[in-house]
Amino acid sequence: MSTPSLSTLPVRRLTPRDLTACADLSENRGWPREEHKWGLLLSAGTGHGIDDPEGGLVSACVVTSYGPYERPELAAIGMVLVAERHARQGVARRLMRHVLDAVGSTPLTLHATEYGRPLYEELGFKTTGRAEMLRGPFRPSGPAPTVPTRPATAEDLQAILRLDGEVFGTDRTPMITRLPAFADQLRVAEDGGEIIGYAAAWPNMDTHVVGPLIARDTETAKALVADLAAHTDRPLRTDIDVRHEELLAWLKPQGLESWGFNSVMTYGIPDLPGDWTRRFAPLTVAAG
Repeated sequence: MSTPSLSTLPVRRLTPRDLTACADLSENRGWPREEHKWGLLLSAGTGHGIDDPEGGLVSACVVTSYGPYERPELAAIGMVLVAERHARQGVARRLMRHVLDAVGSTPLTLHATEYGRPLYEELGFKTTGRAEMLRGPFRPSGPAPTVPTRPATAEDLQAILRLDGEVFGTDRTPMITRLPAFADQLRVAEDGGEIIGYAAAWPNMDTHVVGPLIARDTETAKALVADLAAHTDRPLRTDIDVRHEELLAWLKPQGLESWGFNSVMTYGIPDLPGDWTRRFAPLTVAAG
């Protein structure tokens, strides 16, 4: 029996039952399996994939939509992967065109590597920003931040959602309400009883990823990161908007090293909504 052409294989919706196949695909491309992150994305977002007739997945990606369910205001694309033996055959382009058709007029955003950016530019995405990936063991250096921080409680959730919606620019309740179960730590910063920032640290292989990181100012962001770091023995990872030069200049002497950059790209809008001055790091580059 002849093997079907890649161009005829259907794109289907992925579900949490596809988690192992998605993790296998990550591993096939030399990425960490990241099963914990795949689980969040497949439950909070919409997965799209192409099955390989010989088993596993040819390709996969996840789209996470924000705003009203009936009419999303923004969607983030992440985890765009093609199996090694099917690479450079137009599969990613076909999958992305399928996603563009599926979301209709909803504006899109994604974080692109240098390798993936040319394809996204061809499809009409524009680079609107950059993020620097940092990683390393946090070793406190210099004066400690003075903004009060503490573990978040269930009573803080509504205030966190209000702050997140204001800073992110649209409602992402389905994602943020999953944070207490997804993250190992969720902490808030306060000023006079008002929550002025929050951050999470969630497990990813041998590290803790810091994200989201939303804060009133740089000093508040520093305090949240230092608090998260004080309660883990793992190295930290995070992706910081390069416009936050002061935070980047503080993190590097604390032991975090630059591991590269990615491009923040948008489709259908000139820039991301919300207030970038208070948005320091995404929850994950795969979901914004």
